[in-house]
Amino acid sequence: MAVAVEQGPVELTAGKLLFLDEASGKVASVPLSDPTGPRRVSSLSCKRFYTAARQGLCLAEGSGPLPGSVAQFVDQGLAERRRVEVAGVPNRAKLSADGRMASWTTFVTGDSYAQTGAFSTRTAIFDRQTEVYSSNVEGTRVEGMKMTNDQNFWGVTFTSDDRTYYATFSAAGKTYLIRGDAADESAKPLRENVECPSLSPDGTRLAFKKRVPGDGARPWREHVLDLTTMVETPLAETRGIDDQVVWLDDDTIAYGLPGEGIWAVQANGEGAPRQLVPHASSPSVVL
Repeated sequence: MAVAVEQGPVELTAGKLLFLDEASGKVASVPLSDPTGPRRVSSLSCKRFYTAARQGLCLAEGSGPLPGSVAQFVDQGLAERRRVEVAGVPNRAKLSADGRMASWTTFVTGDSYAQTGAFSTRTAIFDRQTEVYSSNVEGTRVEGMKMTNDQNFWGVTFTSDDRTYYATFSAAGKTYLIRGDAADESAKPLRENVECPSLSPDGTRLAFKKRVPGDGARPWREHVLDLTTMVETPLAETRGIDDQVVWLDDDTIAYGLPGEGIWAVQANGEGAPRQLVPHASSPSVVL
């Protein structure tokens, strides 16, 4: 089915759903109020894109002879304001709610989270205000955990204080949800079997993918964890989601499914999944 495209600039303005257009690999937008309508497609090519506070982070493939990436910070009109060269293949990108803190993850060996320990990641945290840049957070001290050769970090999501974050930590074949402190490079494990967390806008819940029996290639189901009660709720989407989902609001999450476009589902475990945008991936919303 052909996708309708309309002329006009792609801008990071309130009420827009941003994503990567499947056909072109470029950043595109639709009104969140009419996501199935005509899309606008920009000239900015990315492998992952995320927006917050009317700023954007584009994680794109590098142009060198070896596998590499470039993290591009763009303004409201998608004009580049800064770039950082990064080792590895693009995988995850995230900004804090006010746009100050940025994080990205790349694969440096292997290409899948499906088999824990069969890959290696590099996850960076960059403070755009102080310009403090940790190109690889593997030196983070995780309380109660010994340093191992196979440990990895990925899927950072920031809290409103621009210091605390949640992320996935893996070691010895297991994954953990950690709460980290970007200032003193320490973290505390909170629970096992949590990957790619994403904090709700109100800061009270985390959406994450949990490894469950089933499809060996995509062995995850999305859950939401209440950070006060630590009770988790499986969501109505039962297909394996290999994505760091985004919150459209406090009640709804969105995610990409390869070949299926961008979908949304209620965060309380009720309802049914619905397709938002066909032929698209890497959603984020301008609040």
